[in-house]
Amino acid sequence: MAHRTEFLTLPERHGDAIRFNPTLLAFAAHYRYDPRPVAVARGNEKGRVERAIRYIRDNFFAARSFKDLDDLNAQADAWCEGVAADRLCPGLDMTVRQAFALEQPYLLPLPDTSFEWPAQIAVSIGKTPYARFDLNDYSVPDAYVRCSLSIVATQKEVRVLDGAKVVTCHLRSYDKCAQVEDAAHIKALVDEKRAARRHSATDRLAAAVPASTALLERAAQNGHSLHSAVIGLNRLLQHYGASELQAGILEVLALEGPSPHPNAVQLILERRRERRRQPPLLHVALPRHVQDKDSPVRPARLDLYDQLKETSDDKS
Repeated sequence: MAHRTEFLTLPERHGDAIRFNPTLLAFAAHYRYDPRPVAVARGNEKGRVERAIRYIRDNFFAARSFKDLDDLNAQADAWCEGVAADRLCPGLDMTVRQAFALEQPYLLPLPDTSFEWPAQIAVSIGKTPYARFDLNDYSVPDAYVRCSLSIVATQKEVRVLDGAKVVTCHLRSYDKCAQVEDAAHIKALVDEKRAARRHSATDRLAAAVPASTALLERAAQNGHSLHSAVIGLNRLLQHYGASELQAGILEVLALEGPSPHPNAVQLILERRRERRRQPPLLHVALPRHVQDKDSPVRPARLDLYDQLKETSDDKS
């Protein structure tokens, strides 16, 4: 009942010629039936099939609860053997069970083995690391963004493949528009974005102050944190300017002694200001209510008072 056949797509028509999906033909051959599509724009030809689907939806699925897929299938089997089989057969004065008993001797037996599921379908990964399957999204490693992969699905799991290599495996979801994620995939994506932001800050710093590249290399060789060094140099760039920071870094790199660090660069920059007899920079962070006091005040419109005066003169 709950088995889904997503891979049995609709046939392709070119006039009177019909080309079936190869998987559908293999499925039909295995279970020994002949697929016959209805005519175009002839809804009445498939009305009985659609009524059967509506009967299942309204009488089996409506308000039914289940623990998992195995529980749902067990309930479906019991329902088919009980309530559904005891209903009146449409168009006949007998139950479905009685009609099937009359027809069964003329039917071919089912094959000894079930059809070899699952089939394999191709998927394209877009800008985000998710593979879309059966109206749900399954996460993949971020290295496979903008790649073509394939999906093999069973009733219980969804496997994403790159050729013969299994990229990831998820429990299958029968929800709609759900995102099934592996925590490791999300963590790797967050780490990569964080690293990209750090590299972009380093690139902007190198473009404004070329000497910063040599300073960061020597800082890394001496075991300093590059992340903290980049933040410190960007702060100095904001306060002192690019040309002054470039000169300060070159002076630090020329010194023999302690390893270069943004703190040493700041010390050199302050000494340069002292030699020029400039006051030290004071980095004061004023609270919000103090900053609001410096906001410009809009002057009042005086023409309104002139209008009031003119009105008063007219009345007098």
